[in-house]
Amino acid sequence: MHTALRPAILSALVLVGAAAAAQTSVKDAWIRGTVPQQKATGLFAQITSVQGGRLVAASSPAAGVVEIHEMSMDGSVMKMRALPDGLELPAGKAVELKPGGYHVMLMDLKQQLKAGDTVAVTLVVEGADKKRANVEIQVPVRPLTGGDSVRKPM
Repeated sequence: MHTALRPAILSALVLVGAAAAAQTSVKDAWIRGTVPQQKATGLFAQITSVQGGRLVAASSPAAGVVEIHEMSMDGSVMKMRALPDGLELPAGKAVELKPGGYHVMLMDLKQQLKAGDTVAVTLVVEGADKKRANVEIQVPVRPLTGGDSVRKPM
């Protein structure tokens, strides 16, 4: 390949990825704070994909392992499971990641996450065309006891 063409091709690939990422919006993202020695917490948000697709992966420098999870109740037993195939993002509809439901689990935390901290997270969204795009977000940490009640007016 002619070396003069490499930057142009690379720029085009970056723009394709950026356009796909722009099709996904993340609102009201937050992470629940932790206590010292706690090794896991959750990320909650509203995710909307204009074209539809799947949230297939996530990563963060703050955690050794990041997975997409679902929490549900079976009678009085709480069940949590990873979603290895990701989470469906219907076209144009907000999907709520919230305590007691779908969420992004950050595990093997490298340090305590304190209220007021900000955590970098990369969400990987796969479109209907199977192309993947990274959505980079900076997520505020809320107090451990605040949870989702912080979002509700009193």
